[in-house]
Amino acid sequence: MLIGDLAATSGLTTKTIRFYEQTGLLPEPPRTPGGYRDYPERTTQRLAFIRDAQGAGLTLAEIRSVLALRDAGASPCTHVTALIDQHLADIDRRLTELRQTRTVLRALAERAAATDPAECRDTEICRILAGTNSERHY
Repeated sequence: MLIGDLAATSGLTTKTIRFYEQTGLLPEPPRTPGGYRDYPERTTQRLAFIRDAQGAGLTLAEIRSVLALRDAGASPCTHVTALIDQHLADIDRRLTELRQTRTVLRALAERAAATDPAECRDTEICRILAGTNSERHY
């Protein structure tokens, strides 16, 4: 299958397909006598997998590691489970940080509402933000 046909079938651009090939997500395809890339039909399945894995939040490096295991004949299930667990832990940590940031921002919004700009001094940069680092409890 020529790259244009693969792009149309997969919904990706030819540039993306070439990029995936350059970064090792796709093996280099055989070439036609005219020098054009001639991708096997199974490449569409691999591209769909890459898209699904990206949708789940995996990085291209992580996807490459999963594909390398499969290409070597190993089942990547244990590896994928570990990646998912790691991503869930990262999201939980970020959610905690976001909740803490929201709390700080709400306090700042209250401070801003109660601040009279006429009372600001030239020696202060911004009374609303002053001292906020000491209020964070990360």
